[in-house]
Amino acid sequence: MKVNIRKLAVAGMMTALGVSLSAFSIPIGASRCFPIQHLLNVLAGVFLGPSYAVGFAFSTALIRNLMGTGSLLAFPGSMAGAFLGAVLFRYTGKIWTNFLGEIMGTGVIGGMLCYPVASLLLGNQEAALFTYVFPFFISTAGGCVLAAILLGAMYRSGTVSYLQGILKGAEQ
Repeated sequence: MKVNIRKLAVAGMMTALGVSLSAFSIPIGASRCFPIQHLLNVLAGVFLGPSYAVGFAFSTALIRNLMGTGSLLAFPGSMAGAFLGAVLFRYTGKIWTNFLGEIMGTGVIGGMLCYPVASLLLGNQEAALFTYVFPFFISTAGGCVLAAILLGAMYRSGTVSYLQGILKGAEQ
């Protein structure tokens, strides 16, 4: 895999933004929901692509866990949403598929992937397969609404195509 320094720098800045805003989480049920992560996942899907989006989501979750502002549930939730959203956007070029991928990846798939993490690693024996689906769905829906507002303004101003051109031009 050829490393794109510009994409790596953007992923690093997005990680720093995600970590610095991680204090603003919302407790919903048994999880700590972080809509800013989902906003950044959607942006990473649009600008960085699947591999950098997953790397960014993993880095943010790791640093948040090391700092004590996140939980182990951040890994499956954020990474599944970032990957699915970025893959769908890459293959369709339509922004709504990125939102759909983020919501399905984090809300449904990530929520279900949290079951083994909660039961085996966190010792939560009361957790069921769908325990985290609703809280993750609420969090990712909030992040996607924020991303829709931000991306709508960026599309109207031409910023999205400009930034995509800069990041894509570095690959050639």
